[in-house]
Amino acid sequence: MGTEVERHEFSREDRARHRRKVRQCLDVFAEMLRESRFEFERPMTGLEIELNLVDEQAEPAMRNAEVLAAIADPDFQTELGQFNIEINVAPRRLTGDGMASFERHVRDSLNAAEAKARTAGAHMVMIGILPTLNREHLTIESLSANPRYALLNEQIFAARGEDLDIRIDGIDRLAVTADTVAPEAACTSTQFHLQVSPGQFAAYWNAAQCIAGVQVALGANAPFLLGKELWRETRVPLFEQATDTRPEEIKAQGVRPRVWFGERWVTSVFDLFEENVRYFPALLPVCDDDDPAQILARGDVPQLTELRLHNGTVYRWNRPVYDVVRGRPHLRVENRVLPAGPTVVDTVANGAFYFGLVRALADSDRPLWSQMSFSAAEENFHACARHGIDATVFWPGLGYLPVTELVLRRLLPLAHAGLDAWEVDPAERDRLLRVIEQRCLTERNGATWQAQTLHRLEDDGHLARPDALRAVLQRYIPLMHENRPVHEWPVD
Repeated sequence: MGTEVERHEFSREDRARHRRKVRQCLDVFAEMLRESRFEFERPMTGLEIELNLVDEQAEPAMRNAEVLAAIADPDFQTELGQFNIEINVAPRRLTGDGMASFERHVRDSLNAAEAKARTAGAHMVMIGILPTLNREHLTIESLSANPRYALLNEQIFAARGEDLDIRIDGIDRLAVTADTVAPEAACTSTQFHLQVSPGQFAAYWNAAQCIAGVQVALGANAPFLLGKELWRETRVPLFEQATDTRPEEIKAQGVRPRVWFGERWVTSVFDLFEENVRYFPALLPVCDDDDPAQILARGDVPQLTELRLHNGTVYRWNRPVYDVVRGRPHLRVENRVLPAGPTVVDTVANGAFYFGLVRALADSDRPLWSQMSFSAAEENFHACARHGIDATVFWPGLGYLPVTELVLRRLLPLAHAGLDAWEVDPAERDRLLRVIEQRCLTERNGATWQAQTLHRLEDDGHLARPDALRAVLQRYIPLMHENRPVHEWPVD
């Protein structure tokens, strides 16, 4: 996903060569799977957090180049918008104090980076969508300087042949048009990575799809966009629409969207890579000169560059990842459903719930996905994005029930067992899962806190919507720095 791509104009010959090369990569990948050439004996986990930059008035700060220069840490990288950066946390095992280690590292890194960002006139915020974003912040001029983003923008609109229509019906209604992919930059996410074996990949991916809606309901933190109160996790419909390469006529033909939940349970990681090649034309048909078949034949590990770059332009909510580290190939499930924030402890608690729950479900003797239709999982996902912690979901054996009841009755015990299977320290297991439990009992996450605070400011303070949204963010930032879980935040 972070591959550097030079400015380029693609010819028909480029696209034909890329099609041949990416299919060759797919054949080599299949051979590697048959020969089990993957590292998985000591599975690692990873974490990425996308961050927003704001100025002293809590307005988006278009200064990521200056901020990254001031931070001068390779763990921090550019993102799509000039008001975005990303931190990539070094992978680690969950065993013992792995979760606590994630929390310490992220807190220390963000605190050090925040101090340096201030010297560039910016502050960092972990939040799904900045409440203070306006239309003027989402233009071609707001894209980061990396040529990859300009190329993606050109290719998406070349495929569409027309402007984007972004329409979201929530508590309020939003209808805007866009002539760039800049609205995607409004979405800042948390991504969890889990290394798995080829044989277990399908079970972990299917499990992650089953619980994607529950994750979104518990972690929702993006209720506002362009001054409107929309879905509790507005990132979901916005991201689905802001990168859509399909004009209306193509949608009507049933062509798949590039931001994709999927359409079926899988039996192998190969299914997902093969679908990506079969269904989606290349947005960045860049080729290198390597011959992956020859590299594999001589006993070396191919990078499969074209397949990986193409995979990075199909935005599955749970994405398969092939990577090579220190000369060893491995596979990961990249879980992309959650927003950033509100705090580091909330983020790590979300991670503990996810890692524990998918482990328990993947190890189950009777797979959950054998009892649940794929369409039910997708419907849960969108219902939870719309309604957040107030959502009702379907679950096998229980029917339709409030998501909080499902978590308290069924899923927290499973997450507890899964963390035990990962050999997580019991004190850390209990501390982090207690955050999830209390979120359910109080029915407060980042989205509900933001919405309740906005309504209090509008009703009691008689503030106009733009001023109230700014005040929400100005209250949010110091609470974020305190690292108290969001269910403990006051609404005043």
